[in-house]
Amino acid sequence: MSQRNEVVIIGDSTPHLNALGSQIKLLGGVSVLFDRVEDAKKHIGFPQVGMVIVDLEGVGDGVDLIRELSFLFRGMPILAAAVKGNLAEAREAIGLGAADYLHLPVDDTKLKSVIQNYCNQFFDPELGRGRKIITKDEGMVRLLGQIRRVARSQASVLIQGESGTGKELIARFVHQASDRTKGPFVAINCAALPENLLESELFGHAKGAFTGATTDRKGKFLQANGGTIFLDEISEMSLNLQAKMLRVLQEREVDPVGGKAAISLDVRVVASTNRDLKSYALEGKFREDLYYRLNVFPVQLPPLRDRSGDVRLLAESFRKRFIAELARNNIPFSKRSLAVLSNYKWPGNVRELENVIQRALLMAEGSEINPEDLMIDLPANFDSDADLGEQEGGGDYGDFMSEDEEDIRLPVGTTVRRMEEILIHRTLNEVNGNRTRAAELLGISIRTLRNKLNEYATR
Repeated sequence: MSQRNEVVIIGDSTPHLNALGSQIKLLGGVSVLFDRVEDAKKHIGFPQVGMVIVDLEGVGDGVDLIRELSFLFRGMPILAAAVKGNLAEAREAIGLGAADYLHLPVDDTKLKSVIQNYCNQFFDPELGRGRKIITKDEGMVRLLGQIRRVARSQASVLIQGESGTGKELIARFVHQASDRTKGPFVAINCAALPENLLESELFGHAKGAFTGATTDRKGKFLQANGGTIFLDEISEMSLNLQAKMLRVLQEREVDPVGGKAAISLDVRVVASTNRDLKSYALEGKFREDLYYRLNVFPVQLPPLRDRSGDVRLLAESFRKRFIAELARNNIPFSKRSLAVLSNYKWPGNVRELENVIQRALLMAEGSEINPEDLMIDLPANFDSDADLGEQEGGGDYGDFMSEDEEDIRLPVGTTVRRMEEILIHRTLNEVNGNRTRAAELLGISIRTLRNKLNEYATR
């Protein structure tokens, strides 16, 4: 398990929950049982916590608690559990934010799979070569949750987004969150090779198929058998090759160039593009039937400028990584450089940010990373000193709370709808999730409160 190896269990001490804790320990984790919800909430924020399991039968309104925890601890996998297998209750819990539902007692194989999927691979997962998905953006966390659920199916995934947004990281996330994680992950850039070479790379070739083919060669599809193939920049594939790709997806078999027989495949396909592939298809530049084959589950990655709250998180992660790689002393960001990073529009997205931080550490000569070390262009009227105050804090729900618990501090630009949502959830938190009491304090009916909570959960 990863360093987030602690599982918080909320519910009364029962033989089933005690047995669950023992199973978690045998699998290499740590379990902590809380019978008081408020005590559990205080503990869940600790960095070692990787997952929360709520006993729906041991905490009063367990479904309501699922909703509240999913809102307060975005990105934390919250699982529902119960001895009585109530399918309707399970569906409601998942609809309100639960990542999964455990029917107690749970067998070791199922529990091991759950721990691997959620503790190791949901939030901030290792994705090879030391890379991670790092985010606290509400929309991005919600998207990762959707991807994780889809990953357990065999559905093809189409990832669209600007260059540098991390499309390959998401493809690796799909692979690691699936039941193919022990199989190979094979990536190929469809824009990097001419048509004849790309066909051979994808499908393989037989000895003598063309000049220079001195041996049989497995293509990327066969190399990925039992795992996942990532087709990067698939929009750049020729129409002729797209037709052959369509047949591979339809028939689940591949014909090596010059081969005598088709070979069966068991491969999950993830494709990516920085274009609007639907528009590209309507223009006749991409096969429409192939588009629909690939677009079973569409993923639209937001640009970094729409995830401004993540800039500091990512910058700090890159800073630590490059300090280690470059064997440099610990050089922190100055406040002015943080203001510059937060105000830049990042046309090259996360990849550009990574390059800027590496360059800054190479250039920095003082005890801090200063704006001039970043070497990025900002508008002439930008004043990093004036923007220091605006750049403090983050975007989490807790950051809206002032030290005075009677107040809620909201940044300029917060919408009325968002302000309403924060107020409702803050009120529910103060009354320990009692909806009737919360409705009284808010001056609305319990039905109105329920409708608004349903609205927040589904958008």
